[in-house]
Amino acid sequence: MNAHPLAPMADAPGGGAPAPAGMRQRLARAAHGLLEPVAGLLERLGVAADHLSAFGLGLSVVAALAFFEGWFRLAGGLVALAGLCDLLDGQVARRAGRVSRFGAFLDSSLDRLGEGLVLTGIAGFYISGLVRLTLDPTLVVAQVSRGLEPRTWAAVALVAVLALVASFMVSYTRARAEGLGLECKVGWFGRPERLVLVVAAGLCGVGPVMPAVLLLLVILSFSTAAQRVVHVWKSTRAAGRDS
Repeated sequence: MNAHPLAPMADAPGGGAPAPAGMRQRLARAAHGLLEPVAGLLERLGVAADHLSAFGLGLSVVAALAFFEGWFRLAGGLVALAGLCDLLDGQVARRAGRVSRFGAFLDSSLDRLGEGLVLTGIAGFYISGLVRLTLDPTLVVAQVSRGLEPRTWAAVALVAVLALVASFMVSYTRARAEGLGLECKVGWFGRPERLVLVVAAGLCGVGPVMPAVLLLLVILSFSTAAQRVVHVWKSTRAAGRDS
């Protein structure tokens, strides 16, 4: 658990990197294989997939609050647990024979909501730090001595908001394309990769890692959204549907 952003000391940095596109399916299959006994146990205990989805959302809410308070390591652990629930809910639904289109829709919607709340919590952490600096000039002196000017806090807060926008653009471009009857699974930087980076940055604590990860999220997420736009443009032209 970490101190507030304006506490005297910051935690040591660390890092994580997204997996290549070709590895995603292999990692997913491996994870599903490892979690199959857990899914079987949950099914026998009467735990429904919807329960896991709701619990995962609850964990995301608490994680968002933890990020806002500056408890990055706790938040990172909670996001990891929320991701685990997301992996298990689909497996439990399949084992119970309760896979449905609405269930898939609800699961995806809750995933987007949870991710949005987490990124909002991270953005709120840096915005609240900037507000405190504005209200208490003595804190500015302490932060400048550590190489952290108010403009740095403002820049990171802006990047955090952009990361939120970028993550939703990745999901929206695919959803809109599929609404037009087009398959749009291109782009290797999706939610699983974003989740891994946020967890890794959170577990590294308050420090330079999170700002770097947020910038990486912005670049890679917007790049993936752009890939999907180009893919849809090419698909519509090839099908003669471009107006």
